[in-house]
Amino acid sequence: MMLDKNDMPAAEATRSRAIRLASEEFDTAFPGQGVLELTLSEALVVALMKQGVRTYFAIFGHGSTDLGEVLRVYHEEGAVQVINCRNEVEMAHAATAHAWVTGQTPAVVTSIGPGGLQAMAGSLAAASNGVGVYHIYGDETTRGEGYNMQQVPKPQQGVFGQIGALMGQAYTLHTPGALRECMRRGTACVHHPYKAGPFYILLPINTQPALTQLNLATLPGKQDVPPVVPVGAALSEAAALIRGGTRAVIKAGGGCRKHSEALRRFACTIGAPVVLSPGSTGVMMDGHVQNMHVGGSKGSISGNFAMQGAELVIIVGSRGVCQADCSGIGYPNARAVININGDLDDLTHYARTTALPGDISAVLTALLSALGKDTGRDARRNWLRDCEAKKAEWTAFKAARISGAPIADAVWKTPVLTQPAAIHAVASFAKAKGAVKFFDAGDVQANGFQIVEDDSPTETVTETGASYMGFAASALLGLAGVKDAPYGVAFTGDGSFVMNPQVLIDAVEHGVRGMIALFDNRRMAAITDLQLAQYGRAFKTNDSVAVDYVAMAGAVSGVKAIWGGTSREELDAALKAGFAHDGLSLLHIPVYAGRDPLAGMGAYGNWNVGNWVEDVQAKYLHATI
Repeated sequence: MMLDKNDMPAAEATRSRAIRLASEEFDTAFPGQGVLELTLSEALVVALMKQGVRTYFAIFGHGSTDLGEVLRVYHEEGAVQVINCRNEVEMAHAATAHAWVTGQTPAVVTSIGPGGLQAMAGSLAAASNGVGVYHIYGDETTRGEGYNMQQVPKPQQGVFGQIGALMGQAYTLHTPGALRECMRRGTACVHHPYKAGPFYILLPINTQPALTQLNLATLPGKQDVPPVVPVGAALSEAAALIRGGTRAVIKAGGGCRKHSEALRRFACTIGAPVVLSPGSTGVMMDGHVQNMHVGGSKGSISGNFAMQGAELVIIVGSRGVCQADCSGIGYPNARAVININGDLDDLTHYARTTALPGDISAVLTALLSALGKDTGRDARRNWLRDCEAKKAEWTAFKAARISGAPIADAVWKTPVLTQPAAIHAVASFAKAKGAVKFFDAGDVQANGFQIVEDDSPTETVTETGASYMGFAASALLGLAGVKDAPYGVAFTGDGSFVMNPQVLIDAVEHGVRGMIALFDNRRMAAITDLQLAQYGRAFKTNDSVAVDYVAMAGAVSGVKAIWGGTSREELDAALKAGFAHDGLSLLHIPVYAGRDPLAGMGAYGNWNVGNWVEDVQAKYLHATI
């Protein structure tokens, strides 16, 4: 069915609906909320709009032409916005960043076959960081007339749907009338209050144009469930543990990002040090005396000290991933755990756990009520004083590295800034400008979460869950079309950037204003350092090919490409020039790579990889929790 602007009655009905939805709220756009007959493609767009989905990141192909035509009409009438992209991994990252920063749910649209697989790979970032995004992929026809081009060439039904179901939650719209159930399951996934994630909708080529009937009154809206708190003995038990916990620590995971106010009130009331995860910087103000900074495999001097000395561990919104708890041995002296988490799978991750399931803010409020004035705060004064001393040690250590002078580099043949010094310069500039910082995986990220000085969890988006190289630059596209969008700064290494450079074109096309800070040490430095730490030799983590990223980025009209220089003064000038550009800028920043101790922020924990495995697993066997 063609949806032409001028002639077919069905097309006029579609345009009329799009106009109403562009100018009114969903509930007022269709008075009476009756039954409509429309194609599955349009029904899906309408159903998504009822859940607030109005932004689509899309790469159209032969598996999505009918859906694409509906989106054309709705886009032209202003009911939705469609952001066309050049790479499926890129647009998956852009959609994740859009949801992460704005709190709005977008959708990813791609065709059948390799495009879906690429988008699905990119969706790991959303899945690992608890971000809800709809993924809509074209799929093989339902009639079984023969292989469809780009389907998985296997005599088995619905293979892409099975892959999506393995990745998370998926639904194949084999029957158009099943849309209501699809959307009910979809909102339960992407709008999950504790563990949101991507929801994959498989849209067969031949069911997209099929007519179906849709009852708007019973169409699921955006899921919104009330906060849940535990009742009974568990709160009293947790309160007793806190009162008697002279060496207690709060581990604030990524789940605390939306609960920073409650977390701060709780921490200050009970007087316990707070250790962050890489994805939760800013939930406690950077300079706050109780903020011990990041702890884990990379960690910090103060964060890991607090973890290692703690006898009571209060886990708040954390999955206990390997790098956040040193592969299970980050708390060698722990005797008890209080775990506050809405997700039941993560709630009892540790032994000796008093489980407090539910909404983090609500649970922390209930726990404070159970404590009353008897919080045990005075018993922790000496412990907190010890932690404060370690924080001062970490602060001095960090200061020496971020203020370090350029070091002669073998590749650049001249002294260049160290990565800590360069990252701090860019991060400080971003903070002063109120910009949101996006961090890639790798050495830039590993140093970055030790360096950033965030006072709010909205200041930094760091993709630590899946460690996806190429995330940061792609994330800038997530700001496309956002009203009053913040300025974005992508922190990326040379290795990560070349994995997804398409944003150079797409950001210009869609009017994104932001900056790519490209820290170039001509290697995958995080893995190089790991190889050297474990085996004393680096192997195949660098190359001999010099890339002029200024020339590369400058070849794209609309991009301002700037050499970042080899000194702090030159970098500061480059940052000002990049920020002044009304569009996308790229700063090529050469950084030192070598064995000088000032070159990195160091690592303070354990990790179950390489030749450390035997030792870590032996400690895990005898771990107390």
